[in-house]
Amino acid sequence: MRPEPALSTPMGPRFVCGLIGQGIGRSLTPHMHEAEADRLGVPYVYRLIDIDRLGLSPEQGVGLIRPAGQLGFSGLNITHPCKQLALTHVDRLSPIAEKIAAINTVVFEDGQAVGHNTDVTGFAWGFERSMSDVSRERVVILGAGGAGAAVAHAFLDLGTQELVIVDVDEARAQDVAASMRSATDHAVSAAAVDRLGDELSRADGIVNCTPIGMAHHPGLPFDPALLDERHWLVDVIYRPTVTALVQAARDRGCRVATGAGMAIGQAVDSFRLMTGLTPDPERFARAFSLLVESEGPTHVHG
Repeated sequence: MRPEPALSTPMGPRFVCGLIGQGIGRSLTPHMHEAEADRLGVPYVYRLIDIDRLGLSPEQGVGLIRPAGQLGFSGLNITHPCKQLALTHVDRLSPIAEKIAAINTVVFEDGQAVGHNTDVTGFAWGFERSMSDVSRERVVILGAGGAGAAVAHAFLDLGTQELVIVDVDEARAQDVAASMRSATDHAVSAAAVDRLGDELSRADGIVNCTPIGMAHHPGLPFDPALLDERHWLVDVIYRPTVTALVQAARDRGCRVATGAGMAIGQAVDSFRLMTGLTPDPERFARAFSLLVESEGPTHVHG
């Protein structure tokens, strides 16, 4: 079902969308969405709703979801740390969002707020675009939050046979693994973070799905010495473009990918959901690259 535009005029639909999250001032999502809308000839405004700047807690931030619909928004993106908290602020969930228990997109349609998760398809698109030829038989996912759960489900669709979910909160990792095992015959297990070295010794690659490495959470989520050149590594963070972890893995000879692929892929699918229009993924990718180039280097070292 096509969502209702924020405003219909004799000139056609007009869309107002936004992003709720923490420390999102440098997000490229608004620019990607608005650039694609311009190419499609659709009036479109995308607003950042940064809970840090507004002085709101994550719980208060997700409390803005329903009022946004009442104020005429067409849809919202939801990012860290609100993806799981937002579940109780929508009327219903898409099948994927229900399975993952996290949402990154809300569409307002027929007077209801509907939660979706485009991180699954977005990550898969980005991974196939940059890592299509790597082995993914055994994969470690670091982080059992909303992003980690989405990436784990994406790997099941990408043919991975064995997944290990690692988190500082082992109970949370166990919960995600148990939920996945109930829906698949693939091997899915959980481990505490102090076992990461053992798990990596048997893995093809690892995906960082923690916020460690973001501009607001600098640093390394684990010791890069655990990696060697046979590993590949993906960091779902894209601000900065090259995190300290990506740089360290590259220095150790690993095949690496940044969070750009997931950022582009999920934005494409969110745009489609919020407008009912068909975007061009490669145009999104070109817009992303141009935006990054215009800002200059955004690497983080150390």
